[in-house]
Amino acid sequence: MTTRPLTRAAAFALGAVAGYLADARFADPRRGHPVAVFGDAAARLERRMWRDDRAAGAAYTALCVGTVAAGAVALDRTVGRRPLGRAALAAAATWTVLGGTSLTREARTIGRSLAAGDLTAARERLPHLCGRDPSALDGQQIARAVVESVAENTADAVVNALTWGALAGTPGLLAFRAVNTLDAMVGHRSPRHARFGWASARLDDVAGWPGARLTALLTVAASPEPRTAWRVWRRDGTAHPSPNAGQAESAFAGAVGVRLGGTLQYGERVEHRPVLGAELRPVTVDDIERACTLSRRVGALAVGTTVAGHLLLRAALSRRGRA
Repeated sequence: MTTRPLTRAAAFALGAVAGYLADARFADPRRGHPVAVFGDAAARLERRMWRDDRAAGAAYTALCVGTVAAGAVALDRTVGRRPLGRAALAAAATWTVLGGTSLTREARTIGRSLAAGDLTAARERLPHLCGRDPSALDGQQIARAVVESVAENTADAVVNALTWGALAGTPGLLAFRAVNTLDAMVGHRSPRHARFGWASARLDDVAGWPGARLTALLTVAASPEPRTAWRVWRRDGTAHPSPNAGQAESAFAGAVGVRLGGTLQYGERVEHRPVLGAELRPVTVDDIERACTLSRRVGALAVGTTVAGHLLLRAALSRRGRA
């Protein structure tokens, strides 16, 4: 009896599951992370290419993302003839782009400091999780910032990348991580990057659109209170100034049963955002663990959805090609 070799789609699916399990077990490597290597290279290029101009920023974005995408396609084709090689590449890429375990570890570290009454330690650790100025935040405000960051980064660091893996395989995984990394580097609103970072920010909005909605749906499915999660998401999901962040944050607000949003401070910049789940209670320290548990559930559902979606998509394309 002969065994059939793995199809290309099945090899990617196997690798995606293996990569997800590797992230769950090992988290991000402390040193030499490929995303950090890409970030260092992109930062050096930014210093060379920077102009206070949208066209220059668009060229920078295209060069960075295009290089990663082209390299990933070439590597995928090189190993694609061997199913185990394709699976290994998908596993390595998935582990590289996912950050779910590191996300919840950071959040829980801050939660333990708050639970112990060590506000100084919590303030010192918060910048590892988000860009807010922690100096004037009290314990409740830090807890809210952590829950909001867990919600937003569950989309960015887990579901969005897996969504692009389902759509485009290993190149989709790596290209999305490049887009999202550039947005974190130059896409924020600062005097230096208001024009130069415009293309990176807009591309991240487009790339994150499908995954943000999937994150909200999976959050509803994973929630202990799915009706509340659904209601708050459908009502408040578009109130956020970001076209994508509000999807995950509003669903998490309803799922955890807390009120999110309001006034935020990023250095000298203050933002007054709409409240998500206004009728719900304020965030407490215990809600950090609830948000982390929910994030892990959403991640597990996301990898299952990725595998199923990729297999179904490739099967449909194969049938269409034979027609």
